[in-house]
Amino acid sequence: MRRSRVICVLMITLLLTACGPVGEEHGPLEQALALRGEYLASEGCTAEMEVTADYGQRVYTYTVAVTVFGGQTTLRVIAPEEVAGFTARLDGTQGSIEYDSAVLETGELSPDGLTPLSAVPALLEAARSGFIGGCTREMLGERTALRVQCHDPAAEPGTGRETTLWFDADSHVLLRGEISLDGRRVITCEFLEFILS
Repeated sequence: MRRSRVICVLMITLLLTACGPVGEEHGPLEQALALRGEYLASEGCTAEMEVTADYGQRVYTYTVAVTVFGGQTTLRVIAPEEVAGFTARLDGTQGSIEYDSAVLETGELSPDGLTPLSAVPALLEAARSGFIGGCTREMLGERTALRVQCHDPAAEPGTGRETTLWFDADSHVLLRGEISLDGRRVITCEFLEFILS
């Protein structure tokens, strides 16, 4: 009986060694949960980013300065030059683009109201309360990033809305965010600057 216990302990030790240290295996999830606490405690953010919205037949890419605070989002277009100066505002679910007194409604990417204007609030919401379906550490350019995937736990992979976030592993700033609908990426945000407030 004693010999079978020793063999069992040795096999478990070998399995754990083969999988790598337990701390490393659980490190990304623990870091994602710590990040969640930081983002929950924040009131909003200011950022500069390149946002790409893919409507299927048309794709738009802009560089924008964004501020999210108190449920309101303001985006100011920096580039391309032809539309620089446009200001987009989102309050709750209502969105508009303003320029020289003209107001244009923003187009929805999904039936639940996702628009390029609501991308940053949607990314922040995923960081704060999205169901974490997976997280890993990986290189994003020259930086070590924590990649966090959020989705509806009741949905099959590749269906519904899925959000992937990349955070700097050291500073925890948001580096990149993607939102996919039914497996098709519709929003990509590349953050050039990000400050959590």
